[in-house]
Amino acid sequence: MNTSLSSVLPAVAASPHAQAQGSISSVMAKVMLALAPATLCGFWFFGLPALSLWVVTVGAAVVGEATCLRLMNKPVTSTLCDGSAVLTGWLLAMSLPPWAPWWIGVLGGLFATVIGKQIFGGVGQNLFNPAMIARVALLVSFPVQMTAWVMPMTGAHAPGLLDALQVTFGGGAIPDAISSASLLGHAKSELSRGVDLLHVFASGLPTSFSGERPGSMGETAVLLIAAGGVALMLMRVITWHIPLAMLAALAIPAAIAHGINPARYLDAGTHVLSGAAMLGAFFIATDYVSSPTSRAGQIVFGIGCGFLTWVIRTYGGYPEGVAFAVLLMNALTPAIDRLVKPRVYGRDLKGQPLVLKTGGK
Repeated sequence: MNTSLSSVLPAVAASPHAQAQGSISSVMAKVMLALAPATLCGFWFFGLPALSLWVVTVGAAVVGEATCLRLMNKPVTSTLCDGSAVLTGWLLAMSLPPWAPWWIGVLGGLFATVIGKQIFGGVGQNLFNPAMIARVALLVSFPVQMTAWVMPMTGAHAPGLLDALQVTFGGGAIPDAISSASLLGHAKSELSRGVDLLHVFASGLPTSFSGERPGSMGETAVLLIAAGGVALMLMRVITWHIPLAMLAALAIPAAIAHGINPARYLDAGTHVLSGAAMLGAFFIATDYVSSPTSRAGQIVFGIGCGFLTWVIRTYGGYPEGVAFAVLLMNALTPAIDRLVKPRVYGRDLKGQPLVLKTGGK
């Protein structure tokens, strides 16, 4: 009798204790939808060069992912259709100088998906946020290109198609007339020269809510970034724990330090509304893979991201610290998951069985 073992034994499968209605592709689509208004606003502020760099960065991320999948004999089309590679390149593009040269986008996109993601095994297995690890690698390797900011140019002042292609692919330097430092970079450089902030911003801070100031597309229209983050919470893609904890841990020490010495420390509102604080709080730090799983762990993670951001901005060599802070906390995520655990039903916080009282005693 030639009976296979599979025909005798029942199929073994995990019990369906919980079922989620969403999928990777639906989650990625919702995040991209929430990010779209701020991205379009960035295209409006910085013109076609920002659009061309975005296309190059996203395209390089997709090509890098497809190449790795092909080399590993994994399905290419189905994996790319989940949208994770597109979102990785998209988030990276939002953190780059809008008029950066094309090779910055290519190197960053390839680094994000190849080194930051596929080298760990692909989606769901990366230890660090791929977009932020690529941004840090670019910032350390090419500090000049990664700190070349421009003033927003809308309407008739925006470059045309040929000029935009020349900016992205021509390799020319940005004219001094339109180049400018970001708010955090300007404050950092003036403090290093011994000029206090009361004199630097005597005429007031650059407009923060409208987004008409130098910076990346992810640090200009902060209201649209925040609105996208709220939309993600309403769609239950993310929860409030990491964003609120991160923004609070950034604002509280900033407010205390500014109250003690306003000539040396920026106020809380400037810290929250400047740089990539909003983008990091709602779209970067909330990455499912590289953040803790428990609610308490997410609060600890968010507090670490916010406080480290303030420390790096205030005392570090770089004016912006969101990417560094997120990566440092990504490295601590396994420890947070191990130390900060939710209470198991029927047991106390130490894991011991609960003693039930019966008979009204």
